[in-house]
Amino acid sequence: MIRRFFALATLIAGLLGASQTVACPNWNNPTVFGQATLNAGFLPDPYVRNLTAGGRVNLANCYPYLGPGWVVSRPDFRLHYYGQSPTGRMTIALQARSNVDPILVVNAPDGSWHYNDDYRGYDPAIVFFNPMSGQYDIWAGSYHRSSNNPAVLIVTEYNY
Repeated sequence: MIRRFFALATLIAGLLGASQTVACPNWNNPTVFGQATLNAGFLPDPYVRNLTAGGRVNLANCYPYLGPGWVVSRPDFRLHYYGQSPTGRMTIALQARSNVDPILVVNAPDGSWHYNDDYRGYDPAIVFFNPMSGQYDIWAGSYHRSSNNPAVLIVTEYNY
């Protein structure tokens, strides 16, 4: 009887842990708004993509804790970046086209997580100095729980 109880408790704990993991940003999922490949020195610069910001996944419940905000579990956009930036930098930025306070989360090619809330006013941006080649998974979120907020994703090698 006790073994069954512990087996059931272990199963429930595993399921709860798995459901929490599934509900957090996961770079291994397909994207919501597609992907692009940019080679260093790309033109036109900036690269611009319309998408929506926000989500129902509370980053406060995820590990590693990145900062406050709400996203979807799938990456909103996937950027494949290759080469050596002629300016030594690449900036990924988000501009809101609504009254939402956007946040930005990026999983870099080395597996590191990056978060920004307010880079320019309420709009976030993350600057990668000597950016590495590879896959950048991008989440366009919102500071407060909300969804479908029009926004513009910007990728540039110039000073932003």
